[in-house]
Amino acid sequence: MSDQQKFKEYDQMVKRMTPNSQYFQGFVRAFWVGGLICVLGQLISMAGEYWLHLDQSGVSMFTSIVLVFLGTTLTGLGIYDRIGCYAGAGSVVPITGFANSVAAPALEFRREGMILGLGAKLFQIAGPVLVYGIGSSVVAGVIYWIIVRWF
Repeated sequence: MSDQQKFKEYDQMVKRMTPNSQYFQGFVRAFWVGGLICVLGQLISMAGEYWLHLDQSGVSMFTSIVLVFLGTTLTGLGIYDRIGCYAGAGSVVPITGFANSVAAPALEFRREGMILGLGAKLFQIAGPVLVYGIGSSVVAGVIYWIIVRWF
């Protein structure tokens, strides 16, 4: 059997074994769950402004803290994983997804101890996001500074 036939046979086997994706259903789920999380964030923001009489900076901080708390708590209870399975990227994009990406590895490896488990794995998923997010913001800031300073 030639290599070409082996590749063709392997490709056919992969097509048989791979489940069909339902893209439209996934898009709708991601959209409404992500939107619901954002609506929840807006309600928290409005509550902070109305009941706690916070200024704009305080409202932003309050909303972020509450959403991170909710995302971490739901991760600890095992609920956020089910939301993620249902909604896909709709649960990952908001700040609650970031809280989940920090808390999930910590919970998974907590049996290995505070240092080698929790401490070592805490930023396993979120670490690269932080590194590239901070790095790209520094690059964007330098480009902005160059443009403003010299042009």
